Amino acid sequence: MPDRGSRGSGMRPGDRSVPAGARRALAIAVVAVATATLAVRFLAGAAWTAAAARDSACRALAPDPLSPRLRGLAPDFELADAAGKRWSLRGLRGQPVLVSFWATWCPPCVEEMPFLEALARRLGNRATVLAVSVDESWDAIRRFFPQGTPLTILLDPSREVPASFGTSQFPESFLVDPSGHVRYAFINQRNWSVPEATACIEDVR
Repeated sequence: MPDRGSRGSGMRPGDRSVPAGARRALAIAVVAVATATLAVRFLAGAAWTAAAARDSACRALAPDPLSPRLRGLAPDFELADAAGKRWSLRGLRGQPVLVSFWATWCPPCVEEMPFLEALARRLGNRATVLAVSVDESWDAIRRFFPQGTPLTILLDPSREVPASFGTSQFPESFLVDPSGHVRYAFINQRNWSVPEATACIEDVR
């Protein structure tokens, strides 16, 4: 006669109960997958939100349509500053660059310049503002900035660089992203001192 006290002890033939350790491991795996999925969705949402905020900031500056010739890598150039240091777009890859063409004899450029200086101060080393002058010599530029300037001023009396961007009118500015592509064009002056300008340039990727 079977021992009644042994009934229910041990696994019966065909019993497929999952051991407690395996159940815990399965639960941990499910939680990990769910957490990873939420993290991916959160990061995707955060990236979308950041991109939307950047685009909104840039739209506040009323960018102009890019010409077909600029829908790619920005035309590279190399120009010197007043100290003789050579600057090029290729050498600034990895950070946003605002290239602004101007002249001391251009009234809208004169009006815009304090805004560009304010922008350069706010950006610090997070981006570079290249103010490319088409004046004839450094003398006019030195007279224009008797106290110096936070801007990186370059000189191009030949006007070949603005011509490579398709412009001969001033001021005009072009925002180049860290990979070297022109993202936005700004024909005529803008108020670069507004917070949207800083946000637009800092976040361009």
